[in-house]
Amino acid sequence: MREVEVKFSVIGMETLLNALDVRGIHLGARVFQDDQAYAPAGWSFGDSKLGVAFLRLRTVDGRHWFTLKQPGVNAQDCLEYETEVLDREQMHQAILRMGYWATVRVAKSRRTGRHGEVSLCLDEVEGVGTFLELERMVPDDAPAAVVQEELAAFVASLGIEAVRTAETYDTLVRAAQEGVVRVPSSRASTDAASTAATSSPV
Repeated sequence: MREVEVKFSVIGMETLLNALDVRGIHLGARVFQDDQAYAPAGWSFGDSKLGVAFLRLRTVDGRHWFTLKQPGVNAQDCLEYETEVLDREQMHQAILRMGYWATVRVAKSRRTGRHGEVSLCLDEVEGVGTFLELERMVPDDAPAAVVQEELAAFVASLGIEAVRTAETYDTLVRAAQEGVVRVPSSRASTDAASTAATSSPV
C-alpha cells in the first residue's frame, strides 16, 4: 500500500470548516506535532526526491514516531513505514549514524477528520501558513495522478479559496526560512484547485 496525498494552502479557515460541516465532516481537537525531517547524506534541497528514502521523527503528547517515506511518481505519492519509538534522542542519534542529516523542523497544529477512505488534515504550520491535506491509502499499482486529481476535485467541490501546492512541508519550511515564496500568497479561487502549483515537486 502507498500513501497518496494532495495539499492546499487555505484562505479563510472558518469558510473551510463550514464547507466541511455541510458535508458531514467534523475535525477533531487541535494536536501539536513536532517533526524533525532527515535526508540521506549527499542529498540537498533542489535535488529530486523521487525514489529517495526520507526519515522523520514526530512527537505528539510525549509519544514519538519514526517514519520512512519514499516518493514514487511525485513527492506526494509515497511508500510509508511508521513505528512508535520510546526514546526520540536515541533514535535521532541512530538516524545520524545511518548516514542521514537533519534537514528542517516542522512544527504544526493539526486537526483531523475522515470522509470515506480519505483522511483530512487541517494544519497550521509555523512560519508557513494553513493547509488542507487529503490522504488516501491505495494499492501499489494504483495510478497516483488519477487519485490525486480525484482528491483535488473534492477540494474544488467545497467552493473554498485554496491554492494547490506540489511541495511537501519540509520543502515549504526550508523555502520560508530562505525567504523564497513557494506557495502563492494572493487570493485564488479553487477554479484552479485541480491544477498543480508551478513550483517543482521536489
